[in-house]
Amino acid sequence: MADFDEVGSSAKRDRGARLLRVLSLLKAHPEGIRVDDIAGRLGVSRRTAYRDLVALQGELGMPTWAEAGRWGILETAFLPPLKLTVPEAMAVFLASRLMVRYADKYDPDLASAFEKLAAGLPTPLTEHVERSLDVLQRARRDDVFTDHVHALTRAWADRRVVEIEYEPARYEGREPTIREAVVRPYLIEPSTQTHSLYLIGFDEVPGALRTFKIERIRSVIVTPRRFEPPEPGTVETMLRQAWDMIADQPTTEVELEFVPAVAARVAETVWHPTQAAALQPDGSLNWRATVSGTIEIRLWVLSWGDDVRVIRPESLRDDVRETHRRALARDGAG
Repeated sequence: MADFDEVGSSAKRDRGARLLRVLSLLKAHPEGIRVDDIAGRLGVSRRTAYRDLVALQGELGMPTWAEAGRWGILETAFLPPLKLTVPEAMAVFLASRLMVRYADKYDPDLASAFEKLAAGLPTPLTEHVERSLDVLQRARRDDVFTDHVHALTRAWADRRVVEIEYEPARYEGREPTIREAVVRPYLIEPSTQTHSLYLIGFDEVPGALRTFKIERIRSVIVTPRRFEPPEPGTVETMLRQAWDMIADQPTTEVELEFVPAVAARVAETVWHPTQAAALQPDGSLNWRATVSGTIEIRLWVLSWGDDVRVIRPESLRDDVRETHRRALARDGAG
């Protein structure tokens, strides 16, 4: 009589093999396949076949879908292997390193990508990858955030509409009201300024492009409904006006004056694709750009302290002046 451990191991192997067969069936039927047909092909009950489908999605994270009684798997679930040269691998590694440096939470997909990237690389690069993994693994975990990113990624890749519950940011002491939105996900974009991920898409209720910080999304439902992609260049043109991520605000002409002490430092960097910078006879720098609103550039302006003066718009100049006044008042009160 086989002991309990052997029986348990055998059952796990049988289940694992069965899940692989279910996965193969889903891949072989891009139009979807019924649960009864899966059960018949595997020689199991309908209940077992259904449990296996749920396990593929819940336990293994496979991007399955169900519609009109059929189950399937997204065409983008598996990508062909990449064959990179060492310089190409270095380019991918550097891009991933930026993500590690700016991510404020653990990303299991980024960790997995690093592990695959390390395979077959020269030793110096492999050591860099391992050190990056050590740093990444010390970051905090947020399973809800990860699940939302996975769901949005599947929806974006398969061009499916999502229904989300979203909690806007708090402004001027007002409590945010969670709202529901029906969104066509056009892009998922990281921000180096806020260390966050953003969903950029078409919000069907107002009928306009909107930016959603994924950390503020409270729930995600991927619907069966598909959408047509936007006209080529639509999102890129929109993001060109954004200082960072917010691209759904009216464009604003911003003009600044930097003191001579920092003029060269400011001039050597392209901070925005629309910027124009000109050194003045007194050594100061006149800097201009056209941006989407002033919410994000405001933080950049404030980071320069008294080395910058806002010339226009007047609303930004008043905002920066009032912020410095409040800071000075708090410092004096302390």
